[in-house]
Amino acid sequence: MPQVSVVLPVRDAAATLPRALAGIEAQTLRDWELVAVADGSTDATGEILRVAAARDPRVRVLTLGPVGIVGALNAGLAAARAPLVARMDADDESHPERLAAQADLLATQPAVGVVGCLVRFGGDRRAAAGYALHVDWLNSLVTSGQVSMRRFVEAPLAHPSAMFRRSLVEAHGGYRDGDFPEDYELWLRWLDAGVRFAKVPRELLIWHDPPARLSRTDPRYSPEAFFALKAVWLARWLAREIESGRRILVWGAGRPTRRRAAHLEAHGVAIAGYIDIDPKKTGRTVGGRPVLAPADLPAPGEAFVLAYVASRGARELIGADLARRGWVEGRDYLLCA
Repeated sequence: MPQVSVVLPVRDAAATLPRALAGIEAQTLRDWELVAVADGSTDATGEILRVAAARDPRVRVLTLGPVGIVGALNAGLAAARAPLVARMDADDESHPERLAAQADLLATQPAVGVVGCLVRFGGDRRAAAGYALHVDWLNSLVTSGQVSMRRFVEAPLAHPSAMFRRSLVEAHGGYRDGDFPEDYELWLRWLDAGVRFAKVPRELLIWHDPPARLSRTDPRYSPEAFFALKAVWLARWLAREIESGRRILVWGAGRPTRRRAAHLEAHGVAIAGYIDIDPKKTGRTVGGRPVLAPADLPAPGEAFVLAYVASRGARELIGADLARRGWVEGRDYLLCA
């Protein structure tokens, strides 16, 4: 039995697949198998995989479909034989020490169930500045606490950078199909179940940003899909972690923020009011709810704040302001998006 099963779903990726395969073949951890799921490709992907499997018996090819990304991922999980599963995409590159470093962390930290790593942005930082900044944010989350606390901002680790214990799939289920990003739903569901995440604090994956990637073209990865998904699990977290009767305040009274927060109301979260720095809004009511200035915040423990402001850098400034006032992240407030 191999130590690590690398699950790689692939469709029409002949241009980048050889690079991804070379990265796995060059791993310093040699006890791996690659489960490549050929999901209905029409280009030379199938031939590239056939040659790779003939060259290296550790490469196993499942030919399906097309069944879609969720079907391909779950087929790969079902075929994986190792106790550890690493994800890989056909347009990314793994550092030679990636599998060894992640497997070592899981071996030495038995309480950790999922391990990621820092990633290097493989696109044009000027042409795709937003995505590059997202990578910078991802790389700022290293500890288990940071990953857990910031999970309602965005997916806290890059999907193709992950390695996890296969037992988690048996305990909490694999990927689910729906109108949401399948990787983020999996992370939120496992985190909600108490699974601990960690990261190797090294760049062990180059995360490329091709224009045809699903996250750019599929409506399941639209901003609205992310907002709707996060609301489901944030509402569950609030119901479990915040004592009944404590007021929920949303930082940000603008229309975009209120629209995002409305997803929470659909799941039974009662929003008592808003916080805003705009003097044109403070002291008034919006949708029947008062808008407070930061100076009018109650003492820690009397309310719980969800910082929903979307302006770049604003969440961090809000968090710093609340911390100066004695508020504690996770106990008194969360940074959201």
